[in-house]
Amino acid sequence: MEITWFGHSCFRLKGRGVALVTDPFDKSLAYPLNKPAADIVTVSHQHPGHNFVAGVGGKPKVLKGPGEYEISGVSITGIRTFHDAQKGQQFGPNVVYLIEMEDLRICHLGDLGHVPTAEQVEQIDGIDVLLVPVGGVTTINAEQAAEVIRLLEPKLTIPMHYQTELARPDLQPLSRFLKETGLAEAPPAQPKLVVSKSSFPTGNLVVLDYPKPSA
Repeated sequence: MEITWFGHSCFRLKGRGVALVTDPFDKSLAYPLNKPAADIVTVSHQHPGHNFVAGVGGKPKVLKGPGEYEISGVSITGIRTFHDAQKGQQFGPNVVYLIEMEDLRICHLGDLGHVPTAEQVEQIDGIDVLLVPVGGVTTINAEQAAEVIRLLEPKLTIPMHYQTELARPDLQPLSRFLKETGLAEAPPAQPKLVVSKSSFPTGNLVVLDYPKPSA
């Protein structure tokens, strides 16, 4: 599987003959999306930085809520969570997606705003790759993200939704999350990650780079 990060919470998971895009964003974000083609789009919640389905090419099947889905050989489970620590009273609901694709179990936490309950942790079990927000403000912050990783015990973690040159400046930087996880500095950012059940990168954290706007 090839995993590409477009910035914020938007990734493309590309397997053999199928592609899935998570949380596509609109022009309110400075990241260039460049209309990636996909067969499936997952939307964690209805905010413009996460639900801009028109920014994805092709004719994808769009998933917007909890449930169990089987599309093009990909098994997806949407789990109801909240966008804040007040059970959605501040920012509303959030959907965590478990994606079983290419013999891998990937979890996209969306804009999770709280540490999962014991029941939710049991549902989000056996994760190969965890896509986790770490920047705070409208999601879990760096400290909470580190706690979530300890609870879920993924084989590999990819951080998202944090401060970059193009992201909103009030988000926490990646360095804050690294400190919480005991790393002095980030591993070199890479443009994409190719991973399979039998071939995982060294270490349990990968940082992906994001595309830059054209000059």
